[in-house]
Amino acid sequence: MADKDTVRTMRRFLLSLSLLVAISAAGPAFAQATAVGQHRDWGTYSYQSGNGKVCYVMSVPKQKMPSSLDHGDIFFFVSQKPGQNVAYEPQFIAAYNFQEGSKVTVTVGGRSFSMFTQGKSAWMENAAEEPQLIAAMRAGSDMKVAAKSGRGNDTNYTFSLLGLTAALNSIQNCQ
Repeated sequence: MADKDTVRTMRRFLLSLSLLVAISAAGPAFAQATAVGQHRDWGTYSYQSGNGKVCYVMSVPKQKMPSSLDHGDIFFFVSQKPGQNVAYEPQFIAAYNFQEGSKVTVTVGGRSFSMFTQGKSAWMENAAEEPQLIAAMRAGSDMKVAAKSGRGNDTNYTFSLLGLTAALNSIQNCQ
């Protein structure tokens, strides 16, 4: 039997794949995700997975830097997966692969958080800090995300946090 870290990494990887498919208009799973609502700059969605219902909030950056690059579609998610005992799991997804072994830094107010990368996705390096990031996001007005692309480009994104608290509250009782 696999250890908890391996199982968690696999679940994150599988969720990442399913979310990428769900947000791709060309993908057939897109129709499976149901838009639940819009709260300022954050949308809420849900879908049925093999492990039960998954609810998530999602936003896109207000600013992408450097402006000379084609960043593609960039998303920040917070997922609620009661069937898997996962509450408010942050995830950053880019349209490009991250530089192998690189970290993504999320900054809200004066706090910075580190995310590990795998392919086009990034998750909290220390899962115990997930509630701290969510609390900072709820209290903040914007969030900065810094990453390094597989081509070595430093990229920076600014996300509005307007509507995040209402969006998270709307998926609190996801079942």
